[in-house]
Amino acid sequence: MPIQAGYFEEFEEGMVFETGGRTVTEADIVNFAGLSGDFNPIHTNEVHASQTMFGRRIAHGLLGLSIASGLCTHLGFLGDTVQAFLGLEWKFKAPIFIGDTIKVRVTVSNLRPMRRLGGGVVTFNVDVIKQDDTVVQTGAWQILFKSRPAEDA
Repeated sequence: MPIQAGYFEEFEEGMVFETGGRTVTEADIVNFAGLSGDFNPIHTNEVHASQTMFGRRIAHGLLGLSIASGLCTHLGFLGDTVQAFLGLEWKFKAPIFIGDTIKVRVTVSNLRPMRRLGGGVVTFNVDVIKQDDTVVQTGAWQILFKSRPAEDA
């Protein structure tokens, strides 16, 4: 259920949004390693990774978080009404492997008006879910949104 340019007043506690899926590729992992400088062999060395508890290479946890953020932008509400990403709490629950397809479920869990800042803080509960319905990452994002302009109210 995409909404465009979500102003603070357009959110209601309990609203749920779900993104489409995106398959994580080897190229994603290689590019993220290069961008972040994180060449940990659990991500980049198949021989090493085969001897770990996962038995194969896994995606960087922060790559999963980054993809989740990107997928959420496609929902339409993380556009020009966002004033600031204020913070997050995040847990890595299960690995993401090359070839896994992930999607994101977002639930509005709290609304806090911040009139002096021209909007309000929306807290989203966020779950990153892979194709077998395993929640691989979960947490909460706090985002400051603009208020609807007075002429639109």
